[in-house]
Amino acid sequence: MRRFARIYEVEGELKGLGDEERSAQRQRLAKPLWEELRQWLALERRLVADGGAAAKAIDYTLGHWTALTRHLEDGAVALDNNHLERQIKPWAMGRRAWQFVGSELAGQRAAIVMSLVQSARMNGHDPWAYLRDVLQRLPTLLNSRLDELLPHRWQSCGN
Repeated sequence: MRRFARIYEVEGELKGLGDEERSAQRQRLAKPLWEELRQWLALERRLVADGGAAAKAIDYTLGHWTALTRHLEDGAVALDNNHLERQIKPWAMGRRAWQFVGSELAGQRAAIVMSLVQSARMNGHDPWAYLRDVLQRLPTLLNSRLDELLPHRWQSCGN
């Protein structure tokens, strides 16, 4: 855990840098930490029994080393995918409850609403303000102008 904490600490120090500078600093500061971790994992693997949980975890990590350390080669690549995980967490948490939405059509409608809410968030809008405005404008808007209500094009009318 301390090894990972140090890697994340370095990444935090590089937060405000451009992609090229971040990549160079990762090579200088983080790559040696990753190499130490790899060596430690290889040594630990010799000490644990084959087939156990620890052995499987170490084998998995070493087997995916290139993907795990891809961020070292490209400053635009994030250290982890936590940002995306946080975005999908509400959907993952509700998945079991949504099995019982009533019907397939109700499930499709729920999926549409959830997509609109998440798209509004991704475009920097307050989802409730977005939905309230869209639902107020929708009945009187011409079909030829519906694309104005898509989250990436939406402009609040100030209601």
